Amino acid sequence: MQRGGEPERNNRHQAGAEGALVLASTSPRRRLLLALLPLPFQTVAVEVDETPLAGEPAAVTAHRLAKLKARQAPARADQWVLAADTVVILDQVPLGKPADAADAARMLRALRGRWHEVVTGVCLRPPGASPPLLAERCTRVLMRSYRDDDIAAAVASGVPLDKAGAYAIQDEVFRPVAALEGCYLNVVGLPLCAVSELLRRAGHPAAPALPPGPFQPPCSLCLAGARLPGLGGLALLTGRGSSP
Repeated sequence: MQRGGEPERNNRHQAGAEGALVLASTSPRRRLLLALLPLPFQTVAVEVDETPLAGEPAAVTAHRLAKLKARQAPARADQWVLAADTVVILDQVPLGKPADAADAARMLRALRGRWHEVVTGVCLRPPGASPPLLAERCTRVLMRSYRDDDIAAAVASGVPLDKAGAYAIQDEVFRPVAALEGCYLNVVGLPLCAVSELLRRAGHPAAPALPPGPFQPPCSLCLAGARLPGLGGLALLTGRGSSP
């Protein structure tokens, strides 16, 4: 277990290798996804106030928080830092993590049978005094017309309680999403296409081994992520999503 902001080594990579990343997140999903790229990394816990500023557009919130997480990550000056923040937007209103079970049920009722947007801001902080690089992805998501008892069962499972918008697209029991337009991994929380583009732009040592793009969804990275245990999304990506 990680304590006191100390780095947690990733089991599949040597965190001390050249070009190692510090992932400013302890999300198991982001850790699984980043492990698909051919580069070493370690994770650190970063706590920031995720409250949107008054009048702040949701996409700006995602960028600001990703940049803040990258800046506050406990890392050496010679290390690369990667951070991301995901915002769910319905009718131009951001939906954060629910305050409690009742709030989660309210969000799911509001989203039911409707399109909304998911925006992830990604920030890469190169070593030294180089300025941070930013990217974003926006995905349109259609929720299925689930029943009230589906909502009750999902909330009782606890899965929605720590998710922006009170749902996980990869939830194979609830299966909340009927269709999507754009990057699947963006909705999971870490668009690897954006990460790859930032690493290549910054001249990261692993850049030659990264997918070159262009990335047209569903790209090879989305398909690889959707095949991971617990991140299933192949049905959505191949047009066999849940019926609305």
